[in-house]
Amino acid sequence: MVSIANRSSAHLKFGRRTLLRYSFVAGLLAAGLTSLPGLAVAQQPEPPLVTVAKPVVRDIVEDDEFVGRFEAVDDVSVRSRVAGYLDEVHFRDGAMVNKGDLLFTIDRRPYQAAYDAAKSQVDVVTSLLEFAKTQLDRAEQLAQSGNLAVSTLDDRRREFLSAQAQHQGVEAALRTSSLDLEFTEIRSPLTGRIGRRLVSPGNLIQPDSTLLTTIVAIDPIDFYFDIDERSYFAYARDARQRGGSLQEGSGGLDVSVRLADNTAKPFKGKLDFSENRLDEGTGTMRVRARFDNKDGVLQPGMFGRINVPGSLPHPGILLPDEAIGADQNRRIVFVVDDAGLVSAKPVRTGPRIDGYRVIREGMTGDETVVVNGIVRVRPGVTVKPQMITLPPKAEGQTQ
Repeated sequence: MVSIANRSSAHLKFGRRTLLRYSFVAGLLAAGLTSLPGLAVAQQPEPPLVTVAKPVVRDIVEDDEFVGRFEAVDDVSVRSRVAGYLDEVHFRDGAMVNKGDLLFTIDRRPYQAAYDAAKSQVDVVTSLLEFAKTQLDRAEQLAQSGNLAVSTLDDRRREFLSAQAQHQGVEAALRTSSLDLEFTEIRSPLTGRIGRRLVSPGNLIQPDSTLLTTIVAIDPIDFYFDIDERSYFAYARDARQRGGSLQEGSGGLDVSVRLADNTAKPFKGKLDFSENRLDEGTGTMRVRARFDNKDGVLQPGMFGRINVPGSLPHPGILLPDEAIGADQNRRIVFVVDDAGLVSAKPVRTGPRIDGYRVIREGMTGDETVVVNGIVRVRPGVTVKPQMITLPPKAEGQTQ
């Protein structure tokens, strides 16, 4: 019995010493592991850095946008008035030409010969007319003295009137031949940009049928587009308030147009005409705006988007498009409070003005909005905001 008790006591002491030894080793291992690089307890991540700003709040005029195309104020098809072989071409394809510039020359020789013949005929008939006038004067003197029969006097008058009529006829023929000779030089009827030549020298030209080239007047240039009935009433009312008329081209609204590439600054112009009836099929009316085009950038047929003032000046809230996100079928902005906590606000957007997007609903204008880095935020996270001030107009906007 004694030996069994002693043996149990020895086993118990051995177990305690072993447990203490293992606990000590485990503690050392734990301390060593926590001191190794990369095995430390994970640190809390830094809040993402985002750029925030107050929205731009100022008076704005919201525009209506329409699409249309440029058309030349004048568009002329150049044809010859006389027949003949084309002798010379006096312009470079695509060049600017002035009214009266010589464009084509048709072989003048047949018309010069016809003119010379007509002029000679005028000279002959003129001498006959002068002779008939002399004979008539002499006959009248003799008749007054009673030395000439009345019938002879009548013959002299008839001869004079016949010579006078013949003289008028040959003079008309001379004018016609002079015009034909003049028409062998085809000149520009207007100032504008000429197209390419469609006929080469040596070809036979037929009057009024052979198309030689085209010319378009591009300064100023017109822009045509269609508006709905509601917009027409609004623009016409505005023109009347200015003391003008939209139909007659007075008191027109100031408008701007951008080209298809949307890179250059907008071109400024005015509404100056509307059609005299509404299109029953589409319920729209054709309207025209006119633009100065001294540098020739705008060309007939170009596509553009025109902005027409559609409201009176009123306070508006503006944000860059980069600050506006999408959540399913709605637009949202991310607002940051004083503690850096992010929340999402649904908004209703409007048109672009001066490079910014109009916020029509959902904001008061006092919010602090994430304007750069919205992909790094979501509602409920904390961010590190970096405040900036948005300029009244976006960079690169001059309108």
